Amino acid sequence: MCYHLHSRMSVFLYLFLLVLGLQATIHCAQYNSSEGKVTTCHLPQQNATLYKMSSINADFAFSLYRRFSVENPDWNIFFSPVSISAALAMLSFGSGSSTQTQILEVLGFNLTDTPMTEFHESFQHLICSLNFPKNELELQVGNAVFIGQQVKPLAKFLDDVKTLYETEVFPTNFSNLSAVQQEINSYVEKQTKGKIIGLIQDLRLNIIMILVNYIHFKAQWANPFCVSKTEESSNFSVDNTTTVQVPMMHQLEQYYHFVDAELNCTVLQMDYSENALALFVLPKEGHMELVEAAMSSKTLKKWNRLLQKGFPFLPHMTLEAFHKAVLHIGEEGTKEGAALETVSLDQPEVAPIHRIIRFDRTFLLMILERRTRSILFLGKVVNPAKE
Repeated sequence: MCYHLHSRMSVFLYLFLLVLGLQATIHCAQYNSSEGKVTTCHLPQQNATLYKMSSINADFAFSLYRRFSVENPDWNIFFSPVSISAALAMLSFGSGSSTQTQILEVLGFNLTDTPMTEFHESFQHLICSLNFPKNELELQVGNAVFIGQQVKPLAKFLDDVKTLYETEVFPTNFSNLSAVQQEINSYVEKQTKGKIIGLIQDLRLNIIMILVNYIHFKAQWANPFCVSKTEESSNFSVDNTTTVQVPMMHQLEQYYHFVDAELNCTVLQMDYSENALALFVLPKEGHMELVEAAMSSKTLKKWNRLLQKGFPFLPHMTLEAFHKAVLHIGEEGTKEGAALETVSLDQPEVAPIHRIIRFDRTFLLMILERRTRSILFLGKVVNPAKE
């Protein structure tokens, strides 16, 4: 995500960032302590706002998703809600009272219920928790601010954004736009390990500040798929008239799933090897809009309570979508699915009492971090063959 602040203080939001790579990985940025970045942070004390954080951020995520979906109904969608929330929260830190209030309202907070100190400390706690080192899960959220030489921010502001939001600050000469463009693009390319190239192409005059946000996630499935069992070509229904051929991964492991009769959809949970999980949501034919409208933090909590066991069939694919994200779904890690149905069982090792969940039409997906219950990534797969 990238923000440009112009001298007249209008804000331009560029949803760009995160690249999910694959063969079991999702990546966007490589965090490297040898480059002088902060690798540890001090968690502030927990407060009342922190306990509401995951629900508020989830509702913001679904609200933003619905905006994307309405504007681009036939597109694959994929973005990082927690990344956007953190960037907007940081943006509010240096904004005036009316702009600050608007940003907080968009995020789902208000100053009546949420003191500003608690608000920023809660995001500090969230970012620190996400960045806390894990053995088998790579997860890093970070920010960078490129500040024009004519801007003289208070030292306290710079210290606070570094401490609270793990932000790198770069003094920048915006009189040479081509040099600035190259500097920022090089930074983003480095942070995303070459996955995001040429992010900025048309910098305008009078820019005084650019905010960049990145997120890096890499993990393996707790139960990886067997490559030899991947179907080379399987039907995926894009719509009533279009079918594409995609590889389809499957396995005989049981996973938590839930058939939501109220929303006419099936929910499948697949765990990563440490502290993260993926949810795949498969609406029945013609019920996608119903599910999209109903998605909320309360819906997530309901699904979490009622998940049971089942067998997944998921398409193997590479997806390009919002946020300039590339998501590759492979046997070892991060995957996406589409469509659920019950099919006859002809494998002798599978008992016929088990439901097979086959994702072969448009579906929703989200990746969550367990400790904070944060939605790291959220999206919709309309056509897994389309990048």
